[in-house]
Amino acid sequence: MRTFFRTAGKVLAGLVVLLLLAGTAFSQLSPQLGGTPTRAEQREYARSGHYRAGKFFNPQPTQVMTGGSQLGALRHMLFDKSPQANPPGPLPMRYLDSLSLTRPVPGLVRVTWFGHSASLVELAGRRVLLDPMLSIKMGPVPGVAPVRYNPRVPIAAAQLPYIDAVLISHDHYDHLDYQTIRTLKDKVGVFCVPLGVGAHLRRWGVAPAHIRELNWGDSVQLAGLTLISQPTRHFSGRGLTNRDATSWSSWVLKTADKRLFYSGDGGYGPHFQAIGARYGPFDLALMECGQYNEQWAEIHMQPEQSVQAALDVRARAMLPVHWGAFTESLHAWNEPVKRAAAEAARRHLPLTTPELGQPVRLDAGEPLPQARWWE
Repeated sequence: MRTFFRTAGKVLAGLVVLLLLAGTAFSQLSPQLGGTPTRAEQREYARSGHYRAGKFFNPQPTQVMTGGSQLGALRHMLFDKSPQANPPGPLPMRYLDSLSLTRPVPGLVRVTWFGHSASLVELAGRRVLLDPMLSIKMGPVPGVAPVRYNPRVPIAAAQLPYIDAVLISHDHYDHLDYQTIRTLKDKVGVFCVPLGVGAHLRRWGVAPAHIRELNWGDSVQLAGLTLISQPTRHFSGRGLTNRDATSWSSWVLKTADKRLFYSGDGGYGPHFQAIGARYGPFDLALMECGQYNEQWAEIHMQPEQSVQAALDVRARAMLPVHWGAFTESLHAWNEPVKRAAAEAARRHLPLTTPELGQPVRLDAGEPLPQARWWE
């Protein structure tokens, strides 16, 4: 009997190893993994000020895991989720089509949040798309990554009209989506991405002439609109072997009289005050607010920190993003917005909470959407 159990244990261990190897091989061969920067590009990255030994780093010392282990975090995700980790049903959504997104006039300032961090900014007569993850499923391995709460998004990538610029904050699957980029690639004027992310886009068929890789402080000029890459405190990687091979960014969108800020993902830090001092005040800040955990304290903000960061950048109002689409942490699905709303009220910061697909107008003197629809 003892021999039987030893043999069975070896067989089971062998099967686990084979499954891991198969999963690794699949993820490494999948086009969703993206591309690899060239040696010449890597040599150029050394000039960025936050790249060494083949990896980007945060100038402020930052740990991805501030407690426990990645294996322990995975175990908690699988077995210790909040009973309210997912909403009881589809979230309220306002569907759009290309006719509702006619060419914006120069004076129009409108932000439409699609869920998670994907948002469309219409500003200075231009359309700018932020982190367009518009797929229902995430990542290259079916059944492993989270699935969107709703079976649809407010507007499918194929329905979107011409986009002047796409801004990518970093290359994680919930921000840089293979299927969405493949659908959009021929109707985007310029993809503005952190250093290294251009390799992914090139592998997916985006013409190099339409890609601009930006270091922190670099900018792209469109007619009447400036797009500026700024620091954030995060990490990157799409596979088992390319952790921090690409950079990460927050973004400033600036016209002569309007300024918007998008935080991307990242932990709290002094960079927010520096951005506010140089580019603020901002009419609206789209701030990461969700998918946090005590073990990720330096790479994701708690909701109260998101409000503080909005105040640091001198935002006149805050739109919480990075929630309302996927469950990637242990908290209840609507806990981020509840905590952010309570803190924003305490700090006297206007908070706008549109439904998915509901436009927020900043140019017409209209009140900001503030319905507590998540309750």
